[in-house]
Amino acid sequence: MKIVIPGGSGHIGTLLSRALTTEGHEVIVLSRAPKPARWRVARWDGVTVGDWTRELDGADVVINLAGRSVNCRYNAANRSAILASRVRSTQAIGVAISRSPRPPRIWLQMSTATIYAHRFDAPNDERSGVIGGAEPGAPSTWRFSIDVACAWEAAAAAAVAPSTRQVVMRSAMVMSPEPGGVFEALHGVVRLGLGGRVGDGRQFVSWIHEQDFIAAVRWLIEHDGLSGIVNLAAPNPLPQEEFMRILRRAMGVPFGLSGSAWMVEVATLIHRTESELLLKSRRVIPTRLLDSGFAFRFPNWTVAAAALVGRRSQNNSRGAAA
Repeated sequence: MKIVIPGGSGHIGTLLSRALTTEGHEVIVLSRAPKPARWRVARWDGVTVGDWTRELDGADVVINLAGRSVNCRYNAANRSAILASRVRSTQAIGVAISRSPRPPRIWLQMSTATIYAHRFDAPNDERSGVIGGAEPGAPSTWRFSIDVACAWEAAAAAAVAPSTRQVVMRSAMVMSPEPGGVFEALHGVVRLGLGGRVGDGRQFVSWIHEQDFIAAVRWLIEHDGLSGIVNLAAPNPLPQEEFMRILRRAMGVPFGLSGSAWMVEVATLIHRTESELLLKSRRVIPTRLLDSGFAFRFPNWTVAAAALVGRRSQNNSRGAAA
């Protein structure tokens, strides 16, 4: 297949591009700053409908991952960039598909599980999940992430692409032992002895192993009956305190210092990020994937954490030997 990945030069895009290229597919990444890779990389600005649109003509799949990182302080400039990078790139892709002589068969549009409400009482799935923004107990500053996710999905829904099946992937955190991802940060925190409870530790952590994420993308491409909203998350989210305890055990680290909510606020201010990333309860389950017959290789964090720690150690050993 010919697969075009706008915004595919980041961590998740690299994981996907590598896997799809290894399987023999023709992969074209659209990037604002093209760099040499095993796959072809074409330039785009993520805004205008330019020469890059030719890449979509005759493509089988478009996987849009474009969007500025949310790992920053939500000041006015960063808020504007986070929102615009998602909405404007999605709008440009929608226009390009609508004008394509041979439009792609499938459009997989990235979104985020953060769109769901901060809650402890029940999990959020595609059918009964509650969209966040008005839930009690959530700071008003968390509304921004919800607004961005809703605008992102609305931009995709507004596209006129009758010949293209569209799937919106509400993804949880993708866990990979490769450098540059969430797991690397968590691994580093545990090694420093800081991998304990954050806040009261009750907030749920939703995650997905990289192999399951890639397999789910492949599943979505292959199953024509799936369209609309699909959650990409392991089926067993768990409270943050337990999540970190399991990771510490997998790493052989006996303890981890905890931090109260106010300490988290201070630490995230110093590190130029947002406390929402650590304190919001994301309890998300993938009902539509499971109902369609998808089987997770890593449905539980205990097995996933052990596998991730083992692969990271192997990668470090190979690097040291080289």
